[in-house]
Amino acid sequence: MGIVNVTPDSFSDGGQFDVGGGLSHDRATAHGLHQWSLGADVLDVGGESTRPGSDPVSVTEELARVIPVVAALSAAGAVVSVDTSKPQVAREAIAAGAQIINDVTGLSSQAMIDVAAETGVGVVIMHMQGTPKTMQEAPRYDDVVSEVRSILAAAAERAQVGGVAAGRICIDPGIGFGKTFDHNLQLLDGLSALTDLGYPVLVGTSRKGFLGEILGGVPASDRDQATGVTGAFAIERGAAVIRVHNVVAGTHSARVADAMVRAARATEHE
Repeated sequence: MGIVNVTPDSFSDGGQFDVGGGLSHDRATAHGLHQWSLGADVLDVGGESTRPGSDPVSVTEELARVIPVVAALSAAGAVVSVDTSKPQVAREAIAAGAQIINDVTGLSSQAMIDVAAETGVGVVIMHMQGTPKTMQEAPRYDDVVSEVRSILAAAAERAQVGGVAAGRICIDPGIGFGKTFDHNLQLLDGLSALTDLGYPVLVGTSRKGFLGEILGGVPASDRDQATGVTGAFAIERGAAVIRVHNVVAGTHSARVADAMVRAARATEHE
């Protein structure tokens, strides 16, 4: 999954493809099409930053940012997900061609469940403790893996009760969303507890702060190799989707990790 941020303030590439500050939608669209040509299977278009401490944007602003980009990428044949927590944005993005809703609030809104059920699109249900504005102030868990697993299982069950087919659901532990450094590492190590739920698992570690902490404070733009390591580790633990900024690095590490995992499993069954 390639990240297409159409925002002025995302933590890694904010402003590079922003359409709210006078830049045209063509730049964001070209970036997405380039990612598609490099091997991304899905393009995740988002118009509202969810970095720690970020403020929400209005429905009107988010629609203005994302809908033209979603429409252009979809028209070109790309599989597009819309990264939003707003049901109206999701509905209009689907009308413009999006095939997946990627909701950082974990499908907590019944209205969002209704949109997904009515349209039949895929959904990514992500775990987040708190809101982007507050999530990193003091995240606490007794057992982060167990708690995130239970919350995602309940959210997936709610979605199915609301009419979303089980086969349309993917879950995401929400690395960096209301988690400390240790929580992030524990979730990656315990990822098999999530894959055991039976849904595909998406992991998004790309360029995140805990990688910078491990590497002694290197900037976000220099964290692609570290992202590849965590992506490969996640695949070994059973992840099905890796969400990345750098599609070439992400795809290469994912394919190598996938080949190694498949070979190991084949050997186990001989």
